[in-house]
Amino acid sequence: MKRLLVMDIDSTLIEEEVIDELGKTCGLGDQISAITARAMNGEIDFRQAIAQRVHLLRGLTTSIFDDVFNTLHITNGARELIDTAHHRGWKVGVVSGGFHEVADKLVEELSIDYCYAHSLGTMSVDGRVVLDGTLASDVVTKETKLRKLKEWAALNDIDMRNTIAIGDGANDIPMITEAGIGIAFCAKPITRQAAPFHIDERDLSLALRIIDTQAVL
Repeated sequence: MKRLLVMDIDSTLIEEEVIDELGKTCGLGDQISAITARAMNGEIDFRQAIAQRVHLLRGLTTSIFDDVFNTLHITNGARELIDTAHHRGWKVGVVSGGFHEVADKLVEELSIDYCYAHSLGTMSVDGRVVLDGTLASDVVTKETKLRKLKEWAALNDIDMRNTIAIGDGANDIPMITEAGIGIAFCAKPITRQAAPFHIDERDLSLALRIIDTQAVL
C-alpha cells in the first residue's frame, strides 16, 4: 500500500525546539522558550509567536546553524520509523515551524523526501552575514501543515486515507485530525485530546504498531 508519512520536527523528529536552542546562544533562551511554550499550548497565535521570537534572534551570525545542529538529538526510534517507511515504499515528509537552515541538514542525514519550513532573513554587517530578525518566507501555520500533507499526498497519488501525520503541538492538530492515521507524540494536552491516537513514550518507532494495527482493520 502506498502511504505518506508526515511529521513535525521540533520536539517530534528531534528532542529539542530549534528556536529555543538558537535563543540560548544569545542569552535569551528563557524568554524565547516561554513564547514557544505558549504557542505550542495554543495560548497565543503562532504568527505572533514566531515574529516575536525571530526578532529576538537579530544579529546572530548564520554560522550558528552548524553549531546548533551539532547539539540536536534525533528522537529515539525516528531512524527506524523512517527506514521502515522507505523499505515499504512510502514517502516521508517533514513540515515545521522551524527553519530550513537546520531542517535541510536533518533531511539530508535521514534521507527524508519532502521538507517545508521557514527561512530566515539575513543582512551583512561588517563583512559578516547575520540574521536580520525577520522571516524570508511565509509563516508556517497549522493551515500550512495541513496543506503540505494534502499536496504531497496528491503529488504521489496517495489517498488521504493512506496518510499518517505525527506531531506534538497545537499547530499540528489539523494535519493530525485530517490524516488517515493521526498521532499525537508526547504532545501538549490540547493536541493529545484532539488526536485519534497518541504515543506518550519518546520512541517514534511505536508509531509502526499503530499504523500496522490500523492497516489490518
